[in-house]
Amino acid sequence: MKSIHFVINLLGQVSPADGASTGDASHNMGSALGELLLRAQQVRADPAEFPKFLEFVAVTYLGPLLINLLLAGVIFVVGRWIANIVTRMLGKLASKAKLDETLVKFLENIVYAILMVIVIMASLDRVGVPTTSFAAILAAAGFAIGFALQGSLGNFAAGIMLIVFKPFKAGDFVEAGGQAGVIEEIQIFNTMMRTGDNIKIIVPNSSITGSTIRNFSAKPTRRIDLVIGCGYDDNLKEVKQFLLGVLQAEPRVLKDPVPVVAVSELGDSSVNFVVRPWVASADYWATRWDLTEAIKLGFDERGFSIPYPQRDVHISKDAA
Repeated sequence: MKSIHFVINLLGQVSPADGASTGDASHNMGSALGELLLRAQQVRADPAEFPKFLEFVAVTYLGPLLINLLLAGVIFVVGRWIANIVTRMLGKLASKAKLDETLVKFLENIVYAILMVIVIMASLDRVGVPTTSFAAILAAAGFAIGFALQGSLGNFAAGIMLIVFKPFKAGDFVEAGGQAGVIEEIQIFNTMMRTGDNIKIIVPNSSITGSTIRNFSAKPTRRIDLVIGCGYDDNLKEVKQFLLGVLQAEPRVLKDPVPVVAVSELGDSSVNFVVRPWVASADYWATRWDLTEAIKLGFDERGFSIPYPQRDVHISKDAA
């Protein structure tokens, strides 16, 4: 009973605020508060009225609150479901329009985020949170938050630049932001890459736009640059003819542009040839490895030497 009287005394000490109401919502709130205070005064005078007081509180406040919470939950779940459907439909339409895959995924992320903000605001409004003032608070805090999130905002702006200028697309092998790998997806703040050994790399968009981008898949063909050394005692014409024959026997080497085999340097220990065939970008590494193996095996069969760095030291003795 002491706790009951304590609650009643607290309610009895509260008096309605003076002044006229500024709207229907404020008027209804004032009326409900006045009714609550009146019943509290009755319970204070007659404690036997306390069960009725609890019933009034449950019906007037707790019941509507629980209903609004339930409806807010339904709004959130259904709204999230609709947001997913709308996002998928947008992705399908964009794909049919033959937009770039990275642009499609980027738009999907943006649209989904906007729709979820709307759903959350609707849920809060159902509970009774004043969303207009809430939005005003967010707008006022946005300036301060912007300073705290300069890096994230920079990544977002960099993501927009990557989508607009398209230095690469999904599936390209690039070197950017200090990393190298295949582009999987451009997200709002980061770009997803996959290395050759299947490691996922998450690179901030600002790191990519702020550094040099090397796109190895941008062109349909690439040139293989090999440096092959032979001994000074080997016949240069035979070595050159052999290297040309290796290139001609490789079906992945393109006929146009014409492959180049030429003496590039008379080194300290070897005569160096540059071997520069052109291949399709997708065949680059496989062709490079096969050519290197074929040249080594051919050198062994023909007796050509592959010199290693060496230095001849001549010691002279002065006559005694």
